[in-house]
Amino acid sequence: MTNHRSILPTADLVTASGIDVPDGGTVPAATAEDIAAYVEDHLGVSSGGGEWTVEVGDVGAAEVEQWGTGAFDAVTATATLTPPSAEDLRTFTLEYDAVLHQVVTADVFVVLRSDWAAGEVETARSLGAITLDTVSGTVPPLLVDLEDGSAWRGFAGMFALGTSHIAEGTDHQLFLLTLLLPAPLLAVPVAGRRRWREVAPAGRAVRRITATTIAFTIGHSLTLALGAIGLPVPQQPVEALIAVSILIAAVHAVRPLFPGREPVVAGAFGLVHGMAFSTTLSALNLTGGQLALSLLGFNLGIEAVQLAIVLLVLPPLVVLARTAVYGPLRVAAALLTALAAVGWLLDRVGLPTPLGAAADSLGALSPWIAAALWVAAACVLVRSSTGARPRDARERDLVDAP
Repeated sequence: MTNHRSILPTADLVTASGIDVPDGGTVPAATAEDIAAYVEDHLGVSSGGGEWTVEVGDVGAAEVEQWGTGAFDAVTATATLTPPSAEDLRTFTLEYDAVLHQVVTADVFVVLRSDWAAGEVETARSLGAITLDTVSGTVPPLLVDLEDGSAWRGFAGMFALGTSHIAEGTDHQLFLLTLLLPAPLLAVPVAGRRRWREVAPAGRAVRRITATTIAFTIGHSLTLALGAIGLPVPQQPVEALIAVSILIAAVHAVRPLFPGREPVVAGAFGLVHGMAFSTTLSALNLTGGQLALSLLGFNLGIEAVQLAIVLLVLPPLVVLARTAVYGPLRVAAALLTALAAVGWLLDRVGLPTPLGAAADSLGALSPWIAAALWVAAACVLVRSSTGARPRDARERDLVDAP
């Protein structure tokens, strides 16, 4: 089964079909039924196994922006195409002459929006054009050959989609990175309140961040799966809660809010982040084996990038935590993160600010920040090897926000 979405210029549709499409941005139910019947009459698909079943619905109005012609009013309709057998799905003949049968100057461009079996889930490509043959006065059909596809290529495509989704998701990255900031430290009581004061043993820091990362993985994997199979996701509240999670992580990096319970908090907020991840999969309308493989591949792609972030950032943080500069560095990074979170939160509740746009640009700085951390850590190690050792954490006062 596949979906075909027709975009018909409203003026041409009225001319070709005689159907009166009212202005106003909506299509009345009776008119929608007439348009659906018209598209069904002018759309046919066949393959080696015979004729495909065509059902047209979801008729609506839209303003379409097209290169070369600018914006125009259009009517959209979605056709569900069901082949006689699964073997016919990738090679078929498309017959389509809606509008063309009357408006002979029109062109129909056929674009493949998504091809899971080829690993092309977010990359559109042209399959050709359908035009009037001026010699014969007919509209020749278009032969579509999608070549070979496989479950492996679909899985690989979803893995790549998962990696790009988290790599481009600055907010998700920032949440994880902010949880890493206090990982090399221990919270100790100072004047009745806990502060990040002492350096944790390297092994303990690694175990803490490992548990936190695993908990975050379990949380987002659960809601990713539920969302992909149909759990309703209130997008705006979810995006706002992601910003809240980053803000809380930033405050925790300055002053311990839940020391020792980072995995619990990461798992809880992972449920929220997973709902955001799921919207990418649910938009693909996958079912059965394709959905199962997509969940696995997409999730593994996310985990691969998360693991890369941890392996890239944690070692220099462990080294720098043993120096006097780590206190100011940690607080400055946490405050910057908090500002970004506030900007995102305001944007996502409908109050756009320059902070939100600035926060979105932080993703481009990630490689430079990681490189700077490694350079700083290398300098510390070089100084240590030449005898200029940093003061022990118990002999210094790590900077905390007042």
